[in-house]
Amino acid sequence: MIMIRTLSGIQPSGKLHIGNYFGMMRPMIERMDKSELYAFVVNLHALTTVQDRERLSRDTFEAAADFLALGLNPERCIFWVQSDVPEVTELAWVLSTLTPMGLLERCHSYKDKTAKGIIPSHGLFAYPVLMAADILIFQANQVPVGKDQKQHVEVARDIAQKFNNTFGETFIIPEPVIDEKLATVPGLDGQKMSKSYDNTIAIFTDRNVLKKRVMAIVTDATPVEDPKDPANCNLFGLFKLFAPSDRLQEVHDLYVNGGAMYGKIKLELVDLIWDFFGEARETRERLENDRGYVREVLARGGEKAREQAAVTLDLVRDKVGLRY
Repeated sequence: MIMIRTLSGIQPSGKLHIGNYFGMMRPMIERMDKSELYAFVVNLHALTTVQDRERLSRDTFEAAADFLALGLNPERCIFWVQSDVPEVTELAWVLSTLTPMGLLERCHSYKDKTAKGIIPSHGLFAYPVLMAADILIFQANQVPVGKDQKQHVEVARDIAQKFNNTFGETFIIPEPVIDEKLATVPGLDGQKMSKSYDNTIAIFTDRNVLKKRVMAIVTDATPVEDPKDPANCNLFGLFKLFAPSDRLQEVHDLYVNGGAMYGKIKLELVDLIWDFFGEARETRERLENDRGYVREVLARGGEKAREQAAVTLDLVRDKVGLRY
């Protein structure tokens, strides 16, 4: 039986939020027993938006500690920081020489980010090529992503196929894996939860801050007694992620038949989120006081990742003629 290799990364560009958890982190953690798992903190990608030394360093550590606290077991996967595997940047350059400009110009992520005020840069434009290198250098079969990142996996597939056609079979063609139920977690304003929109609810935060964020969830002005559509309510979209099935059905019925009180549901959601991450929060506090352990885990993971990356890069160097 061929073991499936699953790979995905989390970007350290601010406090991780429940959209990160349900969209990428939990699916990855659940795959520890189902596949050969590769998980990493993509700090090189974060440089496209974060040019603050202290912030990037802090956020990289915190993202790693958060992932470990939420259940990622470094003994059952390879877990590292992207910049600790320099082989990926060499592969990114090789791949960039094969990547058509038109392919990158069609990527909506670059257009979306520049439209939101992020300064255009070569790094931002070539982001999909570095992501392709991340995926291809580890010969990943599956890449769990949200809908907004699906196009980047498709770019990786196109680049891999072009390389294989040009130089001979080298790369496994990866497949995007999207949980349609959780592909887009709504933010406070109903848009996709994203740090770019400042509409997030942090996974690890003070309870008062959590309450303030939840109470800020945008709802409509429909009277309590009137029916409401739960499918179009971002409050219900968040509530269903945490509520047990029987309570979820009760609240769903209140929406449909009338009687749903947004304020009361928000207060209940605060308790649900707080309790849901309770055990992980305790673990996170211990990791904060044992930073040496986190760094040791990442160093070991980086060594293992480099061993795997070197195998692919040696093959690529040979295929393209960089050996003489």
